[in-house]
Parts: sequence; structure tokens; C-alpha cells
Amino acid sequence: MTDDPAALLPYRKGAGIVLFNRDGKVFVGRRISRRRAKNNAGWQMPQGAIDGAETPREAVFRELAEETGTDKAEIIAESPRWLSYDLPPDRMGRSWGGKYRGQTQKWFALRFTGSDEDFNLEATAKPEFSEWKWVGIDELLPLIVGFKRGVYEAVVAEFRHLARPWGQGSGGRDGG
Repeated sequence: MTDDPAALLPYRKGAGIVLFNRDGKVFVGRRISRRRAKNNAGWQMPQGAIDGAETPREAVFRELAEETGTDKAEIIAESPRWLSYDLPPDRMGRSWGGKYRGQTQKWFALRFTGSDEDFNLEATAKPEFSEWKWVGIDELLPLIVGFKRGVYEAVVAEFRHLARPWGQGSGGRDGG
């Protein structure tokens, strides 16, 4: 038994997206936040809760459209496992109505099939990101808030092999 009541809270189920462009770069957005993140952190890949009876795959495309304004992508890989993070103590009991200790996420790699002009961060009434950019997969980790870094390390390790150019002249669904 633990003395930490937060350890007894469940994880919120969510889905995460590693969106690769034709150059093998990854989409990241800077979160809109009232608190300024340290060391230029505060960027993340699209991710969010799985609603009701929604499947993780359904959540991926809903979250992608809500957070980036586009659904022009196709799934190319799915993590076989769920990855979890705990909220920091100062956010426990405040985030998500205090109902969860953190989030457990199913991650997917997607190939972006549109153009940069398809992104619209203000597609919903409550935008998630203030700006976005493409980064190399090895540039990603320093941009992420500390409490999510372990999940991002696992996601980068799992999908690193997909971070390569694809498109004209490449063959097959795997871009190879």
C-alpha cells in the first residue's frame, strides 16, 4: 500500500501521433499554455484522450484533425504496447478534473499525405498549439516537457526506422 493518494488514481486513456512528412521529419506543435515551459520545452506531437467507445485508431484521426486542422494522413505503424506517464505533483489533482494520475497512450506513426498549407491550428474553438514545425526525430526529445520524456524516448526508439524520406520513386506502403 502507498501513502500517495495519487498513486491510486487511474490513467486516462489516450492516443498519440508521430506524423512524418515526405522528408522523414516529425510534426511538433508548441502547446498553448498559461505557464512558460523551461528550456524551450513545451512542444509535443499531437495526442489526446480516447472518447467514450472510440477506438484508438478513431481517436488518432479525430485528434489529428482537432489539433492540426487536417486529416490528410495514413497509419503506417502502431505501437504494440501502451505507454504511460504520470503528471507532475503540482498538476495532480488539477488536470483533467483531478480524476487521473497521468495518461496511458497507444501511439501510431502516420505518413502525412497533404501539404503544409493543409494545417490550420485554429480549426477548433480551443486550439491546442500556437505554432508548429517539422523537426528531425533526433531533435525531438529536448523540446518535450520533462514528465512526458520517457514516453517520447520509447516512441522515438520504436518509430525511428520510419524517419526517412519517402515519396517520388519510393515503392510500397512502407516507403521502401
